Amino acid sequence: MQRQGSGGSAAVVVRVAGFVLLLAHLLLVAWVSLRPRDVAWVTAPNTIPLHGLRTVLALGGAEAARLIGEGLLLLAPLGVLLPMADGRLHVSGWASLARTTAAGALVSLAIELLQTAVPGQVVDVDSVLLNTVGVALAHLLVVPAARSRLRRTGAPQGATPTISRVPIAP
Repeated sequence: MQRQGSGGSAAVVVRVAGFVLLLAHLLLVAWVSLRPRDVAWVTAPNTIPLHGLRTVLALGGAEAARLIGEGLLLLAPLGVLLPMADGRLHVSGWASLARTTAAGALVSLAIELLQTAVPGQVVDVDSVLLNTVGVALAHLLVVPAARSRLRRTGAPQGATPTISRVPIAP
């Protein structure tokens, strides 16, 4: 087994830091999203895509920008933290974007479904859409440039583990 140099240990530190930050962010999102609300009334669930966004846009510029921004930013760090926890430098950009966006959509959907059991919280399909777009935008804005920079520095990724072949009995 080859011993990794300082570049290999730096990659491990990045992966561990990405994993720890990912867990911390998911705990924060769960705490913010799944707390019960004390309200006298609850709105009906929004299951029609973009219907809630039209309602938000009718509120006016500043309030609409705040509400849409909250939806985009809630899970946006996943767009960076998921690839960081994965730690691969040499990967297809489109495949990475697709995996990260799909994972963000699944996390957002899970949060929305968990909210059905929380008093005062309702399902909103537009939240899933905004959260997913936020994850994709964060990934597009940060990850390709960061991977390119890390590749230029020549940080070794480490050897790919191999499995020894076991012959099959005749």
